[in-house]
Amino acid sequence: MTAVTAPVLSLTFASGTLELRGLDQGDAQVPQGCLWDPRTGCHRAPALAYADVLRALVRQQRAVDDRARAYVTLEHGLRVHREPRPYQAEALEAWLARGSRGCVILPTGAGKSQLACMAIDAKRRSTLVVAPTLELVRQWYDLLRTSFGVEVGVVGGGEHSVAPLTVTTYDSAYLHMEHLGGRFGLVVFDECHHLPSAAYSSAARMALAPFRLGLTATPERTDGKEALLTELVGPIAYRKEIVELAGDFLAEYDTERVEVELAPAERAEHDTARATYRGFVERHGIRMSSPRGWADFLIQSARSPEGREAMTAYRRQRELAFCAPAKLDFVEHLLARHVHQRALLFTADNATCYAVARRFLIPAITHQTKVKERSALLAGLAEGRYGALVTSKVLNEGVDIPAASVAIVLSGSGSVREHVQRLGRILRKQGGKRAVLYELVTAGTVETFTSERRREHVAYR
Repeated sequence: MTAVTAPVLSLTFASGTLELRGLDQGDAQVPQGCLWDPRTGCHRAPALAYADVLRALVRQQRAVDDRARAYVTLEHGLRVHREPRPYQAEALEAWLARGSRGCVILPTGAGKSQLACMAIDAKRRSTLVVAPTLELVRQWYDLLRTSFGVEVGVVGGGEHSVAPLTVTTYDSAYLHMEHLGGRFGLVVFDECHHLPSAAYSSAARMALAPFRLGLTATPERTDGKEALLTELVGPIAYRKEIVELAGDFLAEYDTERVEVELAPAERAEHDTARATYRGFVERHGIRMSSPRGWADFLIQSARSPEGREAMTAYRRQRELAFCAPAKLDFVEHLLARHVHQRALLFTADNATCYAVARRFLIPAITHQTKVKERSALLAGLAEGRYGALVTSKVLNEGVDIPAASVAIVLSGSGSVREHVQRLGRILRKQGGKRAVLYELVTAGTVETFTSERRREHVAYR
């Protein structure tokens, strides 16, 4: 009697999903996550489920023709080897122990990118690195090219070349992952706190990479969606805070909160403007702390002269808080005090940034600054041609400025992440430097509350 063998199943990658063929619609052994798709007459699952689907079929001892996987084994590993710091070796071991899936939380300046290179070297699979900005894409491109000695692909910023080692932005990953998702066995999500947004999370689901590494200094999000990282990347495999590494691996640092007062005339103008704005918000039942608060205020303020007056008042009270004359006077004192050190000044908006640049005749970097100009200005700071730079947010993430040892925060959001990232910009260890961050707060304004919120981190305790 001839034995009946189970049919060979086929697994293919199709537009960011997996198509499993060879199982009947009502088959009791369909792997979890696979749903019947009557349009194509097969079972379908997100590409993210690739590893789970394969493991389920192996447990069932079902033969499968895997046509989904298009990634390759890297012929060569690292060409440049750097002695890992103890916590980097610990982090890699912890990540590998979790099946090479998960997030590593390390402070800015602790060498997360070197850890990623170690992970790529350990797995030797085609790797896609996803970063939030083109500036970070450029840094990753240079790092991978010099570390592995191979040509590196770039997707984004007008380029589209795909190689076994490729770097892309989150935006480009969202646009192209349905075509690229089968070509990489490892995905590194740099600054992975960006990933839980609706668009970016769909890109993660369209990648079949069985190995995933998330890197960030602060995974927590104001919307609480950091819990999605467990599904999209994996659980937290390893975590170290700034205070645990300061001194040995990061520069020693101090933080100082400085309150400044508005002049009597400025105080009267601020309080009048704030009363106008708050009165409008309350009369229209707008909750500014809610996710839709700002959008509701924009809509309501555009509908009447009263609303436009409220918007003008809102902007004026912020302007007085963010760019108070007393703040600028104190900045002048700080720049003189630290005249022999390199300083970074942070603002919340371009207007304040340019006002500071004009007052102190220092270069400004905003989102409007072209890439080449930005690189030249940062090089000038590193080489000592400039003693200080002022910026509005664009240097919050991923910029290596080891020469800077002084940070002056004139204004910012209530985000803990933003504040920790700004601190991180001056913590790169260089010689025996001791860094200092000054946070300037205008007393009796919304900045007082904002300061309390953004200091809710162990780095400031």
